[in-house]
Amino acid sequence: MNILITGCAGFIGFHLASKLTNNTKDNIFGIDNINNYYDVDLKKKRISILKTNANFTFKKIDITNKEKLLLFSKKNNIKYIVHLAAQAGVRYSIDNPEAYFKSNILGFYNILECSKILKVKHLLYASTSSVYGSNKNFPVNELENTDRPLSFYAASKKTNEVMAYSYSYIYKIPTTGLRFFTVYGPYGRPDMALFKFVKSIIEQKKINLFNKGDHYRDFTYIEDIVMFVGDLINKPSAQTVPYNIFNIGSDNPYSLKKFLKIIETNLNKKTKINLMKPQLGDVHKTHADISKLKKYTGLHPRTKLLNGIKLFIDWYKYYYKKK
Repeated sequence: MNILITGCAGFIGFHLASKLTNNTKDNIFGIDNINNYYDVDLKKKRISILKTNANFTFKKIDITNKEKLLLFSKKNNIKYIVHLAAQAGVRYSIDNPEAYFKSNILGFYNILECSKILKVKHLLYASTSSVYGSNKNFPVNELENTDRPLSFYAASKKTNEVMAYSYSYIYKIPTTGLRFFTVYGPYGRPDMALFKFVKSIIEQKKINLFNKGDHYRDFTYIEDIVMFVGDLINKPSAQTVPYNIFNIGSDNPYSLKKFLKIIETNLNKKTKINLMKPQLGDVHKTHADISKLKKYTGLHPRTKLLNGIKLFIDWYKYYYKKK
């Protein structure tokens, strides 16, 4: 089958494309606009690795360009779409909401329209744990209220879920939303906590610990993420309205203080900390109820946080040639 992965130069898109090209005989097509939200060289490196696979094809396309998106998808007879392209980041959305409107809302509309025209067999798309806002019923399940997002990033992803439902209802397009919970691992994003903490500790720089480290996150290793997503591709909803939503997490939250201590132990280094106030848009805690996901896929998270952090640090030292 022909699968399109949008955002294939991104963290999750790269790992999913790697898994599918290595483990299947399917044709994998990837698109990305390779913007400069973070290190372009890291994105280009991911693409260069993917291009070593004979069944992977890359095209630089921005999802806001509907004409190019549709032309590429038609030409390659796309039947499955995993939509991971988006403007990411909670904090960046506070100062740059227009970027999120263009990529996450207009861009997603274009993906839905292409899915309708191509009559795709399944559209999977990235949502986020941020849609739960300041919900205090932990662990959160997919039926919890998501009407009070604390950032425009979260609002744009909630909008995607509502838009997807309407297309599933009207056009019978099978859609599945993926509410990701704090993904980490090798080739991760430089704007994420693990990357920033490791970099600062190695370079002997102070770390800004917002909310004095009193945050809890359901850290989820990248290989567990792609394991679940890869399994879901061939499992669209069979309901009258073919729509589904899943939490994709570890169901095992850690405080940022504990998270930082594990990093320090792995690096065998201590760091100096600036204790900061909470940042606007940040939620206090995330904790995924993944019982629906486990029942639907028959799979369980495999990677413990201690092992996942070590794997990231090993990659970071190798990639950036650090001792």
